[in-house]
Amino acid sequence: MLKAEKAANIHRILDELYPTVPIPLDHTDPYTLLVAVLLSAQCTDVRVNQVTPHLWALTDKPEEMMHIDVDEIREIIRPCGLSPRKSKAIKELSRIITEDYGGVVPQDWKALEALPGVGHKTAAVVMSQAFGVPAFPVDTHIHRLAYRWGLSTGKNVEKTEKDLKRLFPEESWNKLHLQIIFFGREYCPARGHKMLECPICSIYGRKSLLRKEER
Repeated sequence: MLKAEKAANIHRILDELYPTVPIPLDHTDPYTLLVAVLLSAQCTDVRVNQVTPHLWALTDKPEEMMHIDVDEIREIIRPCGLSPRKSKAIKELSRIITEDYGGVVPQDWKALEALPGVGHKTAAVVMSQAFGVPAFPVDTHIHRLAYRWGLSTGKNVEKTEKDLKRLFPEESWNKLHLQIIFFGREYCPARGHKMLECPICSIYGRKSLLRKEER
């Protein structure tokens, strides 16, 4: 089967399973989404959603967050992990957004990726989910599933993103990356996954991985 045909069939299955998909991270505007995505690095969305209300109780405005003591931020976000680095990034990006962009998160790839603690994946989430700009953020779920389904080589997330963008129509990217994340959590976990019982892997999974499971 051609890779494009496989991708189209996988897309159809995901649309049937997840006709609508919520944004996993609770937020009220681009700034709160940006901070939530930053906190989600090496942390679950569930944990982030438990922590952010305590942070927003201090403030959910960059012009105020820049004046909060970094130790106070760190203590609140400690459950998310990497709190020393993340707290400094939150305080500093809040200052930059306030001083350089008038308190408004820039709708610009280069500007976002230049902010402390914000890499390409975080910028892609904000561009797609806050501003509706076509993007395909690749997290560990998407990277793993793209390899299992034979849609990418699995060498690195950058290669996976390029491969998926070539295979799926641009207008589907913003919804599709969320569909794959939800599918990975529900049907296709990293550990204990039974490929032969998976709605997609059982049909379109890499033959080498399927044969390994059958042994």
